Amino acid sequence: MKLKGIVTVIRIPFLILALILGILGGAVAWYESKKFAIPSDFGTQFNLGTQFNLGYAFLATFGLLVAHAAVNIFNDYFDSRSGLDFVTFRTPFSGGSGAIPNGLLTIRETLWLGIACLAIIIPIGIFFTVVKGWMLVPLLVIAVLLIVLYTPLILKMGYPEWSPGLGLGILPIMGAYFVHTGQYNWTAFVASVPSYFLVHNLLLLNEFPDVEADITVKRRTLPIMIGKKGAAVVFSLFIVLTYLWIAAGVMTRFMPPYALLALLTLPIGVQVIRGSFRYDDREVFLKVMGKNVLLILLTQALIAVGYILGGIYMH
Repeated sequence: MKLKGIVTVIRIPFLILALILGILGGAVAWYESKKFAIPSDFGTQFNLGTQFNLGYAFLATFGLLVAHAAVNIFNDYFDSRSGLDFVTFRTPFSGGSGAIPNGLLTIRETLWLGIACLAIIIPIGIFFTVVKGWMLVPLLVIAVLLIVLYTPLILKMGYPEWSPGLGLGILPIMGAYFVHTGQYNWTAFVASVPSYFLVHNLLLLNEFPDVEADITVKRRTLPIMIGKKGAAVVFSLFIVLTYLWIAAGVMTRFMPPYALLALLTLPIGVQVIRGSFRYDDREVFLKVMGKNVLLILLTQALIAVGYILGGIYMH
């Protein structure tokens, strides 16, 4: 098993998303630890059910990074077994890592690498379950099922884009929040929904160049089911919903006012919406895919910054 193959199949640049999700989930928990801190007459503060543990934040974020790596690894494994990765047009954002077709890893080595990632994740999940409670178990079970079943099953169900939105959007933030508080609440859910919209769109746009190859292995992605133009409309709608949700979250006080910093990415969002309809121009569309990645990462990072600033400047 070559180190270059491991680095390639993990797709390290893609893991920035998991890093930001871990930070965002921790930032929400930290914000609430400040929001519900009650000063006493002795100059100390008491938290009402909301705590923040920096060590837990690092461990949870590490777990997310390994989980995201597992998603990438199993995707390459199943796509190579089906033969898809040997015929698809590869871009920096889609078409697999190329580790197996380029001889950097064998299919068997890739499978064992994915299993090794699961072997790392499971003890972390058990630790947090013991420390914070059994309510974490359903989330972990769903996450593992999404990791393992995404490529061989979910991608053939007719609308698979919900899966990455849930598994690499809502669940990581809810889980990263739970490891501090031992509970789920609407604040964490509201904070996670923009990530659902954005990660949904990450996979959706990246599916456009793969349509012809995906059809050969009976995948049923949105660009296949409703056509690229229809998929571009759905993509655009989800971007609009992202900004509307953030604005509504602030107006209803579920999100701190500083979360509006995420609206700074609106000009990029407009560019990406326009570019999503340029799917017939491969050169232009590749640039749009790059801008979409920037939009997704920057928007979520700014939401996290908004929660951190909200905690710092808590009134």
